[in-house]
Amino acid sequence: MNGMVAAGHALTAEAGARVLREGGNAVDAAISAMLTSWVAEPLLTGPGAGGYMLVAGAGETETLLDFFVAAPGFGAESPPCRLEAVEVSFGDATQVFNVGAASVGAYGNPAGIEEAARRWGTVPLADLAARAAAHARAGVPVNAQQAYIYSILELIVGERLLREGELFQDGELGDTIERLGSEGAAPFYSGDIAAAVVAELEPRGGVLTAEDLARYEAVAREPVRVSYRGREILTNPPPNAGGTLLAMAMSLLEETVDGVPDAVALADVMEAVQGRRTPEFVAQLGSTTHISVLDPDGRACSVTCTNGEGSGIWIPGTGIHVNNIMGEEDLNPLGFHAFPPGRRMPSMMAPTVVQASGGVELVVGSAGSNRIRSAILQTIVGVIDRGLSAREAVEAPRLHFEDGVVFSEPGIDDDLLRRAGRTVNPFRTQNVFFGGVQAVQRDPATGVLTGAGDPRRGGAVVAA
Repeated sequence: MNGMVAAGHALTAEAGARVLREGGNAVDAAISAMLTSWVAEPLLTGPGAGGYMLVAGAGETETLLDFFVAAPGFGAESPPCRLEAVEVSFGDATQVFNVGAASVGAYGNPAGIEEAARRWGTVPLADLAARAAAHARAGVPVNAQQAYIYSILELIVGERLLREGELFQDGELGDTIERLGSEGAAPFYSGDIAAAVVAELEPRGGVLTAEDLARYEAVAREPVRVSYRGREILTNPPPNAGGTLLAMAMSLLEETVDGVPDAVALADVMEAVQGRRTPEFVAQLGSTTHISVLDPDGRACSVTCTNGEGSGIWIPGTGIHVNNIMGEEDLNPLGFHAFPPGRRMPSMMAPTVVQASGGVELVVGSAGSNRIRSAILQTIVGVIDRGLSAREAVEAPRLHFEDGVVFSEPGIDDDLLRRAGRTVNPFRTQNVFFGGVQAVQRDPATGVLTGAGDPRRGGAVVAA
């Protein structure tokens, strides 16, 4: 069995696949892809972002590594809340995001990468970082999908951003990536980079303190497990929301639907699961990216990261665009800055692995705010219930239930939904709104790998 990487950009996927070809394992490949995504997908992720990594298969202890953004405020006075509201259009839907210095929480990506390399890595982190740093210095042309992301987030940044074909090039970011490789995460949490972040944010109304960063660490957790059609699905546990809600949906489908779920059954399950959310279990992240890896030994690594939409603030001298997680309305249902310092913010991100008796069958995850759980659900249903290939399942039209409305892509049976009493908001074309699923599938009988990068977000799959 050869290895395979699916990611949100062709360069990201190729970076991971190259590591597999050279003998690295799935986690080495995922780290390389993560670092490269900071350059290829710079508004979606980066050193100022956070995420989750799920590792399973090949005899590994199944582990979810949580390095998501934590609420700030250790050692701070009552925080000001000078958030700036910006409305972003997806074409057929709009969403309000809150940005600025007060929207920045304690980032986790550097700590997560260092801990993943320590636990599972076989390739020196400096070697993986050097390649990504070289891309930052040489520049990466902006593809059509990234240009679309730039365009819809332009209001947040407050200036003209790059267009398709233009070059994203940032030597300072390259230096920062290289420092992570050579010095580890320490500069980001207790050194000069941490000091630069706090110094930039504090006079602008930021809540993030030096103590917040000094206290931050990646946390290993036991994955949530649920049975579905004779498989075991592993995904993100509490305090994350997305994995738990996905597991609820899979369990409910297993209990209530014989055969292949149709659009009505899927919408019913989505509504039932949404109704079980609590104020602590909601999230609304849009600018996210996912990487799925399966290596030749059958080891899976599924990793999702996000910068939120980004705060619109870059840290001078570092190339770091810091997150706006504290400004996400659905992440803060009790009010902005209501969570105590250090609390991991809830999220819909749900890196997932499906295992059969013969090992890992599917490595999957998605970008896409609240649509993450519905995108992953429909991809798993496509592969397991409908017998589709990973590519067919990822490219199939999707629906999403939210607040009494079923949003749908072309190809969904809207009339069937309306006859069932559903209010339908149809999109005219496939849209980034419905997520960005990246998936690698292993045939349990033959061991042959296939995969898919979501065309909605410029995804790509590369074989090792």
